[in-house]
Amino acid sequence: QVQLAESGGGLVQAGGSLRLSCAASGRTFSRYSMAWFRQAPGKEREFVAAVSWSQGVTRYADSVKGRFTISRDNARNTVYLQMNSLQPEDTDVYCCAADPRAWGLESFVYDYWGQGTQVTVSS
Repeated sequence: QVQLAESGGGLVQAGGSLRLSCAASGRTFSRYSMAWFRQAPGKEREFVAAVSWSQGVTRYADSVKGRFTISRDNARNTVYLQMNSLQPEDTDVYCCAADPRAWGLESFVYDYWGQGTQVTVSS
C-alpha cells in the first residue's frame, strides 16, 4: 500500500510555470506506475500524464504535450509534473495516482490517490 501527498500548486499568470510534486510512502515506490490527473468542480477527472514503473515510459494528454513533463525520482519516492506555458484552461485540482499492477490513461486503472493540489492560472 502507498500513500500519496501532492504539493506545489498555486496561482500563476498565463505563460508561467509550476512544478508539482507527489511524495509517496512505502518501500516499493519504484514498482508503482504513477500518473497525474486533473479535475474541475462538476467535471470528470481528466488524464494528464503517466509514467510506467518498469522502463519509465511516459504518456501525455494531447492538451499538455510539449508543455508538461512527468518524471520520477525513485530514490526520493517522488513523482513530478513540470508545467510550462500554463494557460487559464489548465486551472484545476491536480491529483497524483499510483498502481503496482497496471498503468494507462483511465482513472479506474489506479488504486491509490492523493488529495490533490489546486492550480490556478490567471489570464
